[in-house]
Amino acid sequence: MSIMPVELFIALRYLKVRKKSLFSFTTTLIAIGGTTLGVAALVITLAVMSGFQRDIREKILGIQSHVIVTRVDGNTFKDYQSIGNIIKENKSVTSVLPFIYKQGVIRGDNASSSGIIIKAINYKLEDSILNLSKQLVSSDIEFNSLKIGKDSIILGYELAKSIFASSGDNVILMFPESFTSLPKMYKFKVAGIIKSGIYDFDSSLGFIDLNEAQRLFSLDGAVTGLDVHIKSLDETFQVTSLIQKSLVYPYRAKSWMDMNKNLFYALRLEKIMMFLILGIIILVAAFNIVSNLLLLSVQKTKEIGIMSAVGFSKFSISKIFFYEGLIVGLIGTFIGIVFGLSISFSLKYLDIFKLPQGIYYVDKLPICVMAQDVILIALSAFVITVLGGIYPAYQVSKLDPLEAIRFG
Repeated sequence: MSIMPVELFIALRYLKVRKKSLFSFTTTLIAIGGTTLGVAALVITLAVMSGFQRDIREKILGIQSHVIVTRVDGNTFKDYQSIGNIIKENKSVTSVLPFIYKQGVIRGDNASSSGIIIKAINYKLEDSILNLSKQLVSSDIEFNSLKIGKDSIILGYELAKSIFASSGDNVILMFPESFTSLPKMYKFKVAGIIKSGIYDFDSSLGFIDLNEAQRLFSLDGAVTGLDVHIKSLDETFQVTSLIQKSLVYPYRAKSWMDMNKNLFYALRLEKIMMFLILGIIILVAAFNIVSNLLLLSVQKTKEIGIMSAVGFSKFSISKIFFYEGLIVGLIGTFIGIVFGLSISFSLKYLDIFKLPQGIYYVDKLPICVMAQDVILIALSAFVITVLGGIYPAYQVSKLDPLEAIRFG
């Protein structure tokens, strides 16, 4: 059976005795409350920001593949099947799908027009349309039976809205060949409208059949690139690097994170800044702990002198005050984490706050509680409170026993 250190026992006794002193007890509660507030605010804020980051990632991967392989010069290539076979040798790769990118202009029945980026995919391959089917808003097509015509086009929600097009409407695609010649025009029927939740995608992307695109653009079986899907997102960097090593110039592999580097860098930077800003609350609480312990040392000057006289070393006495600051900090940190997690899970499952979907593309706060965030917050709060208890403990150790008894 372990015995509690005498310094810890005295620190706990001091904490209990202080309930009799209203002023001292109030300052202790303020110190605990400050730590609780700072920790809870950090837990909730990082949960919301992690949720938004995860939500954006899922929406991006609803349109983009994990890795794309293209030529460095941007030209099309015909030997995509042999390149695909090389890529499939990696056991982490689940599928390799050809695609074609083409920029043009789309015009609706009412003469409204907008720029468009056409992505041609193979409708006959189920993997090609799996994510599109999940994002379908309205449709005249049957994704499950793959009954999609060659003259069909699938439009992003914002793009369709900008040209006043609906499912079943006819649209004209125009692709300029040069500045001196008239653009080539093709008639397509809107087979479906998708909503990924990413404005840049929804306002510019359209999907047509791969074989039809090769015929219209006279590509003679060539493609722009290959969409590569892998088993786990955690392997993105490793798999992308291995794919690049297996390819020869002029082919290159880029991951979805490389293609959205600026966006995720901004989100990560914002998360770090919010952590630092809200961490100041915990720092303020640490100063409350310091002032609290200094006040206690003044109140207990006589007792400190008596303990020194009966044989307590200066180090043992300083440990008493250090332990008290540590206890206050740990109580505040524990309550803050519990409170923050309770609020976070309430926001996640109870739908307390509704968001305007037209602005945020989500109707509730996307909460994602990450264990590493909670651990980091707890460790940060622990370190700050530990540092906050060092100075008062050091000051106590400098008291002269005789002077403490005489003037205590």
